[in-house]
Amino acid sequence: MGKVRVGAFSVSIDGYGAGAEQSLDDPLGKGGRDLHRWFFDTPFFRAMIGKEGGTPGIDADYADRSMSGFGAFILGRNMFGPIRGEWPDEEWKGWWGPNPPYHAPTFVLTHHARAPIVMEGGTTFHFVTGGIHEALRRAQQAAGDLDVKIGGGVSTVRQYLEAGLIDELHFAVSPVLLGRGEAMFAGIDLPGLGYRVVKHDTTPLAMHVVLAR
Repeated sequence: MGKVRVGAFSVSIDGYGAGAEQSLDDPLGKGGRDLHRWFFDTPFFRAMIGKEGGTPGIDADYADRSMSGFGAFILGRNMFGPIRGEWPDEEWKGWWGPNPPYHAPTFVLTHHARAPIVMEGGTTFHFVTGGIHEALRRAQQAAGDLDVKIGGGVSTVRQYLEAGLIDELHFAVSPVLLGRGEAMFAGIDLPGLGYRVVKHDTTPLAMHVVLAR
């Protein structure tokens, strides 16, 4: 069985993983897009959106690692889309178009059941109503010897952190102040949970910090 990891999770200097007032037009909240500047010029991201080029280096290395070695993914309902409550229909299939970047079974935490959605490129969205432990059990079964990625958002990562279920986390701390939004670390005692910094690298656009137990 592989590890349970968080990769390339961007946070602001003041600890927010998303801005306030998230919406269909502003899915990362006010100022949230600025958290990911380090990612946008990497070859990985440019290839993901159908473009060539990109700048190699430390940011690019962390971007590549953020989606490699995973056999399954877990997302929160808000990460999957802006719809709240009961699913009104089957129309919404995620933010990413017909070929999402996951290319593996992807388990979405929700309180409202929905049939699986088979997408292009090997991604199938499975909707889990039984909570974080059920989602992890199913993801680990699907991943086999590969790792499981806890893909976000903030609430989902916090739930798995507080339950002691994450082996390793990579945060990209961006030189941005949001002031308000979704707080990543508030009320969480990371040393008390057994985490320590095992690696860190700094670039003009981010400080990359890897935590492990």
